[in-house]
Amino acid sequence: MKGGHHHRGCACHHLFRKVLAKCGCCYARLTSFFCRYVLNELIETEKLYVDDLGLIVEGYMATMNAKGVPEDMKGKDKIVFGNIHQIYDWHKDYFLGELEKCVAEPERLAQLFIKHERRLHMYVVYCQNKPKSEHIVSEYIETYFEELKQQLGHRLQLNDLLIKPVQRIMKYQLLLKDFLKYYTKAGMDTEELEKAVEVMCFVPKRCNDMMNVGRLQGFEGKITAQGKLLQQDTFTIAEQDSSLLSRTKERRVFLFEQLVIFSEPIDRKKGFSLPGYIFKNSIKISCLGVEACVDSDPNRFALTSRGADGSTVRFVLHSSSQDICKAWVSDVSQILETQRNFLNALQSPIEYQRKESKSNSLGRSMKPPLSAVVGLRPHSSASIDRHKLPCLRSCNTSLPSLYLPSQVPTDNHSQPEVRELKPL
Repeated sequence: MKGGHHHRGCACHHLFRKVLAKCGCCYARLTSFFCRYVLNELIETEKLYVDDLGLIVEGYMATMNAKGVPEDMKGKDKIVFGNIHQIYDWHKDYFLGELEKCVAEPERLAQLFIKHERRLHMYVVYCQNKPKSEHIVSEYIETYFEELKQQLGHRLQLNDLLIKPVQRIMKYQLLLKDFLKYYTKAGMDTEELEKAVEVMCFVPKRCNDMMNVGRLQGFEGKITAQGKLLQQDTFTIAEQDSSLLSRTKERRVFLFEQLVIFSEPIDRKKGFSLPGYIFKNSIKISCLGVEACVDSDPNRFALTSRGADGSTVRFVLHSSSQDICKAWVSDVSQILETQRNFLNALQSPIEYQRKESKSNSLGRSMKPPLSAVVGLRPHSSASIDRHKLPCLRSCNTSLPSLYLPSQVPTDNHSQPEVRELKPL
């Protein structure tokens, strides 16, 4: 590239790599340097993150508690902030300090994320509330919250600060992948770091899932009572009652442990400022049936709903991906099998126990629990395969690529494409 350096491809970088290829000692030192560089970036960005959370908790929240809120906003303030105080306290009083200890002991870093996976669930709670928060903030952002911003002397608006936890939980995996890459190049044991990356890919995915669920409008039941969200995808669906098939419609479908929910995506073109879904229909798992490859088409499957009067309504779902259909059919089949086993155990516990004992004595392996089977599937926008090795591609453009002396640069570490399904 004339007139300047090309990103990761300038002449000095090529010369630098040639020097490394001739000196393994220099290479080891350099990889250790970049490990420290990534760790320092993790700590410095954590400090900035804690400062941003402090602007919310010690700024907006403290002021609103001290001075009160407008009459028409009473009760809404708790929804605006969700559990951000809990997130702030944990990062300020504990997590930042633990990260700083990793400077002297870098091997502590992986275990720090692994052992706090359950604690990081507070981000899932925050993200589930986020759509409701966005709606309220949008009502007051140019009036009440703008006045508070001016009083506090803040540069960022409240909505810019409230998105920080969502951005931060996504950022950890990128920094950990960078750290893992250089740790690998240094020839260090990476087993725990791979687990940490796995955890920090899984938690943000759950956060994203719950933000989608939080945007579901019109569902009168309690969404948290439906069990875990196992799958969610967009399909074109035709409803069949008796022998008549309805016109196909685009639907976002959510598969919970207890319920299947069909919803209509809100069209932003019609004046809605925020993305969301409107509840349309549902099927209880106790009334659910599944058919694979409808009309011998691997991109179609059907979900059936049995009524109390014996009637059956059939929903034919069409996806652009065979993998999506296979994952859904497999998950629904597993749920239904688990349900049948549970009912058999209730109706004839002795007989059920006898069959299970006989099955195990014949050397057949016990089936894994449902959560282990259907909670983590690839290809779904609701889940992630935590048993697949994480992608090691660095997403931090401030760091150069490093190659072992025997390696030739390739593009084999490109990240798998994240597909968002589009209606047909």
